[in-house]
Amino acid sequence: MVRILPMASTIRPSISSFAATTKRFTGSISVVNSSSRFNSLQFNSTAGSESQHFGLKASKLFRRDGCSKSARTIVNMAQGSTATTPENALEWVKSDKRRMLHVVYRVGDLDRTIKFYTECLGMKLLRKRDIPEERYTNAFLGYGPEDSHFVIELTYNYGVDKYDIGTAFGHFGIAVDDVAKTVDLIKAKGGTVTREPGPVKGGKSVIAFIEDPDGYKFELIERGPTPEPLCQVMLRVGDLDRSIAFHEKAYGMELLRRRDNPEYKYTIAMMGYGPEDKNAVLELTYNYGVTEYDKGNAYAQIAIGTDDVYKTAEAVRLFGGKITREPGPLPGISTKITACLDPDGWKTVFVDNIDFIKELE
Repeated sequence: MVRILPMASTIRPSISSFAATTKRFTGSISVVNSSSRFNSLQFNSTAGSESQHFGLKASKLFRRDGCSKSARTIVNMAQGSTATTPENALEWVKSDKRRMLHVVYRVGDLDRTIKFYTECLGMKLLRKRDIPEERYTNAFLGYGPEDSHFVIELTYNYGVDKYDIGTAFGHFGIAVDDVAKTVDLIKAKGGTVTREPGPVKGGKSVIAFIEDPDGYKFELIERGPTPEPLCQVMLRVGDLDRSIAFHEKAYGMELLRRRDNPEYKYTIAMMGYGPEDKNAVLELTYNYGVTEYDKGNAYAQIAIGTDDVYKTAEAVRLFGGKITREPGPLPGISTKITACLDPDGWKTVFVDNIDFIKELE
């Protein structure tokens, strides 16, 4: 039996502690409660400076759990401190410059998967990185540069050749010019087709379903030219109304459309940061009467860009999410991130927009 290693990627696991001293910051924050935690970073803070190169705000606030008595005194003396409210948090979330950056999942044979995606699905290998000291390799694939496109981040952990996809993950969606032609190519390359080309049930869109070598499902969607061919990530949820409200408030997504299919006993909701034909979207699926699913250990997370990981973490907490990695810079590369779980336990990592561009450079 092989040991399943933790997922390793640019979005690394939580670190146990930060620097021993608190960095200097400006802007107001609220007082510390009895559990020695900062209640909130104010959404009306003046902290941060305008970056002429990127046109985004770079927050320089530093936040950590635990605070000495002297630090509390400093916090209490902060001028202009006001409590964060759902109203100003929601206002900031809606104005934040957010974009789905990449989706992360694990595969058992990296070269095999790269070959399938490039030859059968028309993706390009954007970059590949081996980290032998941590025993993993990453590969980034997609249909355009990472600074402007939603891409796939594959993770191969040394010695692990198989993962459990579970029942909660649904599929990825890819827009293609000709579904039938793409399916023929996939068959010729030895790929698995699980649903032949044809109209979607109850609609006119032509689709097909295939599986990659690890068993991940891809929905092929016949669509005209689009700037974002990698267009969907479908996840199953146990309470659709709750999930829609959370993604709107905490993640700043828009409900693009909702469709109920009583004949097949499921409802879907498309959530995202722009129209489906031009942006990657999250497809949430609720199957009648099913409230819990097995997530397995194969699918990892989606990464989303943000102007401020600290404010994002506060909004996630405020609207019912769970922070699993406190906001702050990653060791070594200084990219600021925060990680969280939605009410269904799906993981999302928010990445500082400016730091992400710098990292790519």
